Amino acid sequence: MEGKSDMIATWLKKHSLIYTGATRHPFILDIRDGSIDLSSFKRWLAQDYIFVRAFVPFVASILLKAWKESDDSSDMDLILSGMAALNDEIAWFKSEASKWGVALHSVVPHKANLDYCRFLESLMSPDIEYTVAITAFWAIEAVYQESFAHCLEDGSRTPEELKETCQRWGNTGFGQYCRSLRNIANRHLEKASDHMLSKAEVILIRVLEHEVEFWNMSRGEI
Repeated sequence: MEGKSDMIATWLKKHSLIYTGATRHPFILDIRDGSIDLSSFKRWLAQDYIFVRAFVPFVASILLKAWKESDDSSDMDLILSGMAALNDEIAWFKSEASKWGVALHSVVPHKANLDYCRFLESLMSPDIEYTVAITAFWAIEAVYQESFAHCLEDGSRTPEELKETCQRWGNTGFGQYCRSLRNIANRHLEKASDHMLSKAEVILIRVLEHEVEFWNMSRGEI
């Protein structure tokens, strides 16, 4: 199959419209050009805290799948490092919420958030192969990395009070982490059956759709 050695690149080219929609969403562009409504940022902050707490067991399930299915023990090392970072991430959300006056204990999850969390839970099923799950994991992380890195590029007018947020996911270290996840996913996709490839591609598209809906919700569009 042509391009199977970098299946993700093939899919991103094929689905460039939805990928661009997820990584260059108006919510991100509003941050980058300094026009972000801070109520939208606070909404994102509160809702993403809920999402990250649901993300932890999802990553744990991938760690288990890697232990059972991966042909390279270094996969587990990378996934474990990502899981360990989530503890710091949850603490960061709590600190930011306090700074912005967001009461996390009273936040009601929005439908777009609930739908995304249910989707994550479905990927924790034993029926979902490691190859499919690691592809989804890469996509979720990569959307944030590409989105927030864009807010740090030359020419951006990101407000000073939001630069720390952008740096959290837009920094070069997180970028390298995402590239490593992509390499793992590609390695497994290269050996996957056509059926498995179709399944992983559908899941990738669904991740991107959920990301767009999450940004829409944060911006107050739904």
